[in-house]
Amino acid sequence: MILTFNSEKYKEVLSEYQPKLIKTEAENERALAIVEQLMNSPDLSPEQEEIYELLVILIERFEQEFYKPDRSKNSGSMLSFLMDQRDFNPIDLVPIFASEAAVEEAISGRTNIDSYTADRLAELFHVDASLF
Repeated sequence: MILTFNSEKYKEVLSEYQPKLIKTEAENERALAIVEQLMNSPDLSPEQEEIYELLVILIERFEQEFYKPDRSKNSGSMLSFLMDQRDFNPIDLVPIFASEAAVEEAISGRTNIDSYTADRLAELFHVDASLF
């Protein structure tokens, strides 16, 4: 037996779950609970499967935006980590950054590390420049 998609049934399912763009962690938690409930249902209707897929897309979109890494902070953290490993102080990187203040700005994530500086840091620390 082939299950067919029923628009009227879909309207009912839509009104039951009321999917929408997820903008907060609380909304994400609610959507995750619904997805889990649907996953554990033995026989989903085509309409419920459609809601399930829609919620998964909404959750993925939210999580990619909400939890995406802040590149500048990761770069600064990586720089700080590598400096700790080599017992470097900010003054040790002045030849690359031109000033101790610029090193501190990069470590804190207040400024981005440009590609030229990343290449020089990669050479110094023997790592890939993409880390910065």
